[in-house]
Amino acid sequence: MAPEEFAAHTGALGELLADTVAGGASLGFRQGLTPGEAADWWCSRAGAVARGELTVRVALDAAGRCVGTVSLAFTALPNGRHRAEIAKLMVGRTARGGGLGRRLLSEAERDARRAGITLLVLDTETDSAAEQLYRRAGWTRAGQIPDYATDPAGALRPTTLYYKRLGAQDPLPSAAGAAAVGGGAQ
Repeated sequence: MAPEEFAAHTGALGELLADTVAGGASLGFRQGLTPGEAADWWCSRAGAVARGELTVRVALDAAGRCVGTVSLAFTALPNGRHRAEIAKLMVGRTARGGGLGRRLLSEAERDARRAGITLLVLDTETDSAAEQLYRRAGWTRAGQIPDYATDPAGALRPTTLYYKRLGAQDPLPSAAGAAAVGGGAQ
């Protein structure tokens, strides 16, 4: 999808974000996040999407509902244009367990390669299900920061940093049902 279509998805992305936080995922938000507040946050990202600084992938189920997303944030600094950050990888509670998170991560990695990115970074709550996903997908643990952020309930939690160097080959399958929203990596 083109960057102009991003606004049409912010409501569904807001519902997904609120659902994911309600399910205990640490995504920078606290319990009680409403779909409207979450949609407003996504709307605040529209400028970055339009400028090509952020690419957002949306996974839709057979009924056309947003069930997953992943973002790829590009660095504008001249000495970092070879790297990008994986951000806001989430799968709705009803869509978990079927490999959608892995497929979305694969698509983000593929988008990064297409954009000439050779290094990806991310951070995630230590000992979370997401951390297990990144390990299985071949990411390298760089370190841990204690008390980095609170979980949705407000408890301080450590965060683990990961990186992945991207090679020329991409052996992972394409994510069926995932569509790109945004510029930059298309």
